[in-house]
Amino acid sequence: MAKITASVYTSHVPAIGVAIDQKKTQEDYWKPVFAGYDCSKQWLQENPPDVIFLVYNDHATAFSLDLIPTFAIGTGAQFRPADEGWGPRPVPVVKGHPELAAHIAQSVIQQDFDLTLVNKMEVDHGLTVPLSLLCGERDPLQGAWPCPVIPFAVNVVQYPAPSGRRCFALGQAIRKAVESYDEHLNVHIWGTGGMSHQLQGARAGLINREWDKAWLDQMIADPAACAARPHIDYVREAGSEGIELVMWLIARGAMPDIVDGKVQGPAPVVKHRFYHVPASNTAVGHLILEPA
Repeated sequence: MAKITASVYTSHVPAIGVAIDQKKTQEDYWKPVFAGYDCSKQWLQENPPDVIFLVYNDHATAFSLDLIPTFAIGTGAQFRPADEGWGPRPVPVVKGHPELAAHIAQSVIQQDFDLTLVNKMEVDHGLTVPLSLLCGERDPLQGAWPCPVIPFAVNVVQYPAPSGRRCFALGQAIRKAVESYDEHLNVHIWGTGGMSHQLQGARAGLINREWDKAWLDQMIADPAACAARPHIDYVREAGSEGIELVMWLIARGAMPDIVDGKVQGPAPVVKHRFYHVPASNTAVGHLILEPA
């Protein structure tokens, strides 16, 4: 059977992609950000997945305000980088895994989660920046990402967004779906977005270091309590865009220590943890967990 062997968490700041594409990663401002991912790149080379299930949010590229699915799974064979206003990022086309994606969709829907199946869409920085951070620069013509990727888009842009509790339960359903797949596959699940940031209004530029770090502690050690936090907590403490953190709870819920919504096994091993501010007025968080 297939198995989830690790969960990876990271912010997906668009300016990080720009810094990579414009060769600015060693400039004084950006160097500390990218240094935090050096050992993660090595870890990924030493623990290569067969498939990455990547949870992210679309930023009005694949889905306009005319149509906004709460949960959407990419079931296509490939996904091209989106043009977000300054041309598509110069990165490889993302190859999908239609067979596993279709199986996960079937299983998760039968577990009473409604998913939107997307056979054709473009993917924006929410998906390509995490890949660049952990996989390094890739030539869009000659290179390729190291493995197929299943995009899983979550609406955290337009009210109402799904609750943390719903996302946490969805992660458990995804793990059950992966484990019922017949082929032996090593699957990583990535939760992206966050951490504290606000892009508009009187609080634009808000970053809350203490809250971010406490939230990470709780997500690792007591994810059920973390998932129970109401949306207003994120808005008050982490800014209007801090709600992206609920996507991390999907990846956390997919870890094997979670049974029936509670921690019932050995806690996962923290292989790497990193936090840095600022990166384009945003807090950058990063974490890698492996089963005990």
